[in-house]
Amino acid sequence: MRELHSIKGVLTVIERLPSSYNGNPRYLIAINSVTCKTAVDSSLGYCVTNYDGKPVIATIGTHYRVKTLDSIKPLST
Repeated sequence: MRELHSIKGVLTVIERLPSSYNGNPRYLIAINSVTCKTAVDSSLGYCVTNYDGKPVIATIGTHYRVKTLDSIKPLST
């Protein structure tokens, strides 16, 4: 993954994308106004819905010219 950067904000799940070939879930999400996708066969597809509507700090990068979620943690207030 290239061009990694951190972003803080409220995560919103926009839509569920078609599952991967192996059946793992994928999502299109937004953190503030930045949209990105979960990676194919990433374990983040299973936990990203737990952060819906909550403040997070995430690392987003570019994977094959698509903004992709690399990591996510809850933002402690």
